[in-house]
Amino acid sequence: MKITRVALWQPAKLNRTINQSNLVVTIETDSGLVGVGEGGTPELVSQCAGALIGQDPRRIHHLWQLLYRGWFYPAGREKLHALGALDLALWDLKGKALGAPVHELLGGLTRDHIECYATGYPSAGSLGQTATACLGAGFRAFRTAVSDAGTGVFDSRRMVDQTIADCAAIREAIGPDGDWCIDFHTRLDLADAVRCAGGIEHLAPLFVEDPLRSENAPALTALRAQVKVPIAVGEQFGDRWDLHELVEAHVIDWARVTLPNVGGLTEFAKIAALCETHYVGLAPHGTGAISTAALVHALGSFAGPAIQEIGGGWPVAVPHVRVGVDFRDGRLWPNERPGLGVEFVPEETRFVGEITAYDAPIPTFRRPDGSVTNW
Repeated sequence: MKITRVALWQPAKLNRTINQSNLVVTIETDSGLVGVGEGGTPELVSQCAGALIGQDPRRIHHLWQLLYRGWFYPAGREKLHALGALDLALWDLKGKALGAPVHELLGGLTRDHIECYATGYPSAGSLGQTATACLGAGFRAFRTAVSDAGTGVFDSRRMVDQTIADCAAIREAIGPDGDWCIDFHTRLDLADAVRCAGGIEHLAPLFVEDPLRSENAPALTALRAQVKVPIAVGEQFGDRWDLHELVEAHVIDWARVTLPNVGGLTEFAKIAALCETHYVGLAPHGTGAISTAALVHALGSFAGPAIQEIGGGWPVAVPHVRVGVDFRDGRLWPNERPGLGVEFVPEETRFVGEITAYDAPIPTFRRPDGSVTNW
């Protein structure tokens, strides 16, 4: 097989947040098989896609190295998102070529289903009543957030006090055996993050998400030394080099890296192995419909603790994805459909552009055995 065309499609409801982009990417081959991926921006996907034309789509790891290392500057997070969209499409294509679901290509299933926690679960009244309804619907955990006054003005000290009270109400409502977690949304500085984490420690959250801003990852080491609650970070991260020091130093307990943000399934599998080595669980950030389908394969073949973020009110109809994930009883269920198991409907999108000509970025150097190295 050879790649002949990469096409870009914009959904009617475009998610304009690049780290959650739902731009659809298709990779076509001379065999007639088509792979489907999701993510990135038209400019960055197009730049990467030029290097794929004429290539053998089955050599996914080789192509990932070519795209990641084929420019003078290393890929930043936005470029990784585009690379990840293409990588998802390559895995989808390979699964279809072999007539197998992607989780089989990753080693097979390690779990029967993927537990989920709900973000923005539809209100059932008070916070406690909503949390109770969420767990009653089958979700593993209910997620809340640091309180805000709803005015656009954030008084962190007052909001920490309110957050501790809100979390106490949730624990009282769901009882000692129910699970809940909280997102600090990177809103708090170190002192307030320590105070808030300490104030809810006795309420046993499943984890505290994004307690500090993500730009200065080493600051989490200072936080870790002062709090005992499980810490989850990574939804704003890219590849394993953004995360590995926190994992190796046991600063975090859950990695929230997701697809396609890290660079696709190829890179996600390497991060998963790193996390398993250091007893860190995976709790990926929720993204688009196609990427969530890919996460079922990734988490379904991971041996460590795993839980997936799901937006409240699921399942939500996505017109351009006729067949997507299998979601019921608050869980995601693996299936045996070939590739990622999704059915893309181009007619429900707007055609953005195509890449049909090979465009090499910079000269490519290879080791004597043919593997890619830096120029």
